[in-house]
Amino acid sequence: MLLWINGPFGGGKTQTAHEIQRRLPGSVICDPEHPGFGLRRMLPPELRGDFQDLASWRQGVVEVLDLALTRHDGVVIAPMTVTDTGHFAETVGRLRELGHDVQHFTLLAERETVLRRLRERSPGHLMRLPGGKKSAPRRENWAVEQLDHCLERLREPEFAEHLWTDHSTVPKTADRIAVLAGLTLQPNTDGALRTRIRQAGVGLRHIRFD
Repeated sequence: MLLWINGPFGGGKTQTAHEIQRRLPGSVICDPEHPGFGLRRMLPPELRGDFQDLASWRQGVVEVLDLALTRHDGVVIAPMTVTDTGHFAETVGRLRELGHDVQHFTLLAERETVLRRLRERSPGHLMRLPGGKKSAPRRENWAVEQLDHCLERLREPEFAEHLWTDHSTVPKTADRIAVLAGLTLQPNTDGALRTRIRQAGVGLRHIRFD
């Protein structure tokens, strides 16, 4: 089974994916963003756009996830924002055509909720004293610029199933996905402090400055 976790940038996809992976033995995360940034870095700066527009990214993601789903004995989790219906058909749709059980979920939240999460996950809030209020990396600025488009597109029926997360914690969102996908997660026994520390670690490992 593939769990494709969609949603706006800053919507909680990565945190939710890691929460599921932590509590679902045998599951693995295969992040489609990794090859995307690799392809983007291959290009001269003036040619770097949205890597999802590259056919090589879409084809590569399908090839790699098809391999993982065929050879790995466990659930595969892919946290990735996809808002273009054509790109969605060439990735999620193509994997379904290949016969894989793809469970797709879109995490949604109100605009102000996502903006707050983007501020909290950005290293800029840790660097405001030495760097000033405008020290947020380009990645976060780009995410804010794309937010309204993402929220509008992802509310469309083709991107269901929709899960609203404004008043849900990451562990609770993971639980909801598991129930809908027919999976059983191990109980979440971590307290609030340990959860915050672990999520901060996940966030730090996924900071990008390009």
